[in-house]
Amino acid sequence: MFLDNFEAALRHIKELVIIIIGFLLVLLGIAGSFLPIIPGPLTSWLGLFVISYSNGITISNSFLTVTFIIALLIFVLDYIIPVVGTKRFGGSKSGMIGTTIGLIVGLLSPIPFGIIIGPFAGALIGELMHNNDMNRATKAAFGSFLGFITSTFLKFIIAVIYFGLFVVKVTEHTGSWM
Repeated sequence: MFLDNFEAALRHIKELVIIIIGFLLVLLGIAGSFLPIIPGPLTSWLGLFVISYSNGITISNSFLTVTFIIALLIFVLDYIIPVVGTKRFGGSKSGMIGTTIGLIVGLLSPIPFGIIIGPFAGALIGELMHNNDMNRATKAAFGSFLGFITSTFLKFIIAVIYFGLFVVKVTEHTGSWM
């Protein structure tokens, strides 16, 4: 009897560790929507993948495949959308680099809305370093900023959807577990 209770407790602990790791990955994926170093939706997908190893959580292979393809597509678009925005508004690679640097500075900045101001200011500075024409630099900076915002919004939406899917799957599981 003691051994049965001990084994049951170990199973619950294993399940709990899997859920906690999955939860941390999904949260990290949401943060990765804003941080250029972390691939947001792919990291959130890893959270779903991890909980698929839980004994009580049922996630089909087709569900994992479809959500992975979506995350991978968003990962690829994350590199294409800012380039298209920058090019469409006459920007350069300097503007895109400035956008990324501005994002990092904006994230670390105590300024309210630094995450929004930083990429635009970075793109503007990058474009001014590339080309001294203020009108052209402002237009290109706006394009770079617009591409960045679009890409970030798309990553954030997918990461939040994956968080919701995570919550649904875990809630179904804990309902039968408790």
